[in-house]
This record gives sequence, structure tokens and C-alpha cells, in this order.
Amino acid sequence: MTAVRIKLTLSLCLWLLCVACNLQAQIIDVPALKSRVTDLTQTLSRDQLNLLEAKLAAFEQAKGSQIAVLMLPTTQPEDIAQFSIRVAGAWKLGRAKPDDGVLIVVAKHDRKMRIEVGYGLEGAIPDLTAKRIIDEMMAPSFKQDDYYTGINNALDQLIRLIAGEQLPAATASTAPADMAASLPLLLFAALIAAVVLRAIFGSLLGGIVSGGGIAALAWLLGVGLSAAILFGLVAFVMTLIGPSGLAQLAMLSSGGRGGGNPFSGGGGGFGGGGASGNW
Repeated sequence: MTAVRIKLTLSLCLWLLCVACNLQAQIIDVPALKSRVTDLTQTLSRDQLNLLEAKLAAFEQAKGSQIAVLMLPTTQPEDIAQFSIRVAGAWKLGRAKPDDGVLIVVAKHDRKMRIEVGYGLEGAIPDLTAKRIIDEMMAPSFKQDDYYTGINNALDQLIRLIAGEQLPAATASTAPADMAASLPLLLFAALIAAVVLRAIFGSLLGGIVSGGGIAALAWLLGVGLSAAILFGLVAFVMTLIGPSGLAQLAMLSSGGRGGGNPFSGGGGGFGGGGASGNW
């Protein structure tokens, strides 16, 4: 009888080990942090992504705190709280000492969401407040399949709450916020000007006209004199090297680096503060 029990116990242990290994193999990897808004479900449009990204970038520039959004199909087999704390630990949103990061995770197919709050913001965004943001601002819009409005409203409220906190001042970044906001427009304008003006005036004269025009446009957009001159020089060089040179530069800049990582966390810590909900 004892031998039978031993065999049954060993069989049960082996079965449990197999189940555990299977579950471990299915756990979702934490996605790479490349932007403030990561949508793995392709739910948000490009314009919506850009608007949210610009809002969060401007807030970080002004306040120093970091907020990021992750949309994915499912967190299974993990609970969304377990998955979110893994993501928060890997991304390290917020600055290291004030730990002023916030993470919003939306598991679309699970119909669940969570707000994960860094140590330094647990006073500004207590669990009950995070729960109210989920229930009152995110869930109603999500039920109407309006994910952008739900996320945008939640971000507005989180930004207001964090703005009232006494946190260390934001450090100056390598590019002013207005320059960052104007960068896509100016680069596109520089590219068009480079191709058109080079064809009309040649490389040198076209570069001078292009550089002057882009610098004037940048100045009118309010990016500052130094930034305007920089954009003008970029347009001048783009016109000089021509379309073939631009293509080669694009290939060199993207090759062997996986596309780069323009956004990263600042070393902030998380301890599980926040709230979860569903819709």
C-alpha cells in the first residue's frame, strides 16, 4: 500500500511540474519600450497615437514624471496585476529617486485594464483614486469601443493629479518641447524642399534656398533661433546630397540597430500600488 501511495504522489508531482512548465512557457514576454504609447492590438489610429504621445512627451518635459500606455490582446495566463508589475519593473518608468512613473495596461481581449503607480506617486494617486479613474473614465468609453477617449480622459486626470505634487523639477532635455513637436512637420517640409528645389536650382543654390526657407518656417513655428538655424542646415545638407544620398543615409541609420530606442524609462520603482478593473 505504501508503494502505491508513493507512486501516486510521484505521479501527481510530475503532473504538477509539467503543468507549471507549460504555464511558464506561455507567459508573455514584456514588450520592448520604444514609445510612450505601445498598441500591440492596432486599435488606435496613427493620429490618435501621435496625439497621446505628444501629450505625454509635453507633460514629461514640463513635470519630469513619465506615464506610458500599453495595449495588448491578453496577459494570460498571468493576471493583469502580475503582468503589469513585470512590465513596470522592466520599463522603470519615472525618475529613480522620486519614482514618479505611471503605467496604464489595457488587455483588450480580456476586457481588463490596470493603472500601476510608482512609489513616489502613491500619495497623489492612491488605489481608490486609480480605481475611480478606471471605473468612471476608462470603462464607459471602452464599452462603446472608444478606446482613445477612455485612455485620453484617464491621462488627463492622472496628469492633473501628478501636477499638484511637489516633485523635483524636470531637467532640461536635449531638445525643447516645441522643437520636438515641430520636428515631423519640419523634416517633411525639408525633404520636399530638398527634392523640388534641387531639381529647379541645382544642388548648391537649391540648398541655400531650401535651408533659408526651412529656417524661416522653423522660426515662425516658434522653435527658437538656434533650432531654426539647425533645421536650416539640415535642409541645406539634404538638398546637397539629393534623393540617392538620403536613401543611403536612411539605410545606414536603420541597419544593425533594430530601429533604435527613442524613449526609455528613467529608473523609477514600483511596488504594486494602483488598481485593476474591467468593462
